[in-house]
Amino acid sequence: MNKKEFEAVIRLPAPIRYEYFIKKAADYEEVWGLYNEGWASAQDAEGNVLLPFYPDEKFAEAFAKNEWEGCKPKKIELRDFLEKWLPGMKVDGFKPSIFPTDTDSAVMDVDKLCEDIEEELEKY
Repeated sequence: MNKKEFEAVIRLPAPIRYEYFIKKAADYEEVWGLYNEGWASAQDAEGNVLLPFYPDEKFAEAFAKNEWEGCKPKKIELRDFLEKWLPGMKVDGFKPSIFPTDTDSAVMDVDKLCEDIEEELEKY
């Protein structure tokens, strides 16, 4: 991915970045989180724990700053994400924060995220 594409994608509104995430996750069969002696997380105004996920290592790396300073991108195989991560997050009450940037994020329901990824995978 070139710099121009990178810059264009991060400027997209959160719902469009979410769609981009779904397509890339299905294409490459992986997602990226941020890790440093534990997985990066944040809290929303309601106190929900949010875990950030990105479609590509470069995006994850670009946002490893502020409260996530020192975190490194870490790959999660898509099958593990669907079969282990998302069910575990649902049990723990955590919410996926898809493709957060400096301005916003698509905070999703676990079931909706899983459904959207599975639906995209059926196209392949």
